[in-house]
Amino acid sequence: MNQEQFDKVKNGNGFIAALDQSGGSTPKALKAYGIMEDSYSGEDEMFDLVHDMRTRIITSPSFNADQILGAILFEQTMDRKIEGKYTAEYLADKGIVPFLKVDKGLADEANGVQLMKPMPDLDSLLERANERGVFGTKMRSNVLEPNEQGIKEVVDQQFEVGKQIIAAGLVPIIEPEVNVYSDNKDESEEILKNEIQKHLDQLSEDQNVMLKLSIPTVANLYKPLIDHPRVVRVVALSGGYSREEANEKLKENEGLIASFSRALASDLNANQSDEEFNKALKDAVDTIYDASVNKK
Repeated sequence: MNQEQFDKVKNGNGFIAALDQSGGSTPKALKAYGIMEDSYSGEDEMFDLVHDMRTRIITSPSFNADQILGAILFEQTMDRKIEGKYTAEYLADKGIVPFLKVDKGLADEANGVQLMKPMPDLDSLLERANERGVFGTKMRSNVLEPNEQGIKEVVDQQFEVGKQIIAAGLVPIIEPEVNVYSDNKDESEEILKNEIQKHLDQLSEDQNVMLKLSIPTVANLYKPLIDHPRVVRVVALSGGYSREEANEKLKENEGLIASFSRALASDLNANQSDEEFNKALKDAVDTIYDASVNKK
């Protein structure tokens, strides 16, 4: 593990950019960026276009290490290059810590949740991540209802895989997302907090994790998790909120920082000039940084 990167993620001011849209969500991300589905044919062309989009973001002067602690990449992005360097290496040279999305998507809903699909090739992916200079990983589950059994299964699975990732020398971001539009979101979050706490208390001193959680309905609900000695950092997803709404909710939570995707890129467009693009990205970075650092 890179100690300098660990210290930056644990103690630095800023947020983590989520640039990890995968195959299923890529058409939606491109459409939001102003590239319609009828303007490309096939997955190869689609992934070329989304890599161009991510390259434009990452190489922008507005995407800077003073405000951005890390960036989460999709597997294909990790294996591609930016200006002759693998993406993780390019980010690290820029002072931004690289993470990798490792899950293969969600299983069908059962017990009010969606577990992660099996990851049979995880060990080889983690080996490649280490070769590419990746610091940590991210994997997402989905909680839809306050079902105690379902939420327990989600957290059990997340920590089981998380320990496999730790054993490979990487820091896992455990992401049991609570759908922000679900009924009784606050009840799900209370159950989730208690289940996560149980697992954190069972980790040994050399096992460290990060958490990526929906911004809680009750402000500072996750403060005990943020303060836990086995937690490197707790970051928040925007979950479909507008950037303004996500920022306002984030400000109410001490110690919680952003890891936004749509809320970061929502004003970016393929047809913008570089000047327009860099300004729109700077505005987004400035406001998300402010919400992550300056609390009410």
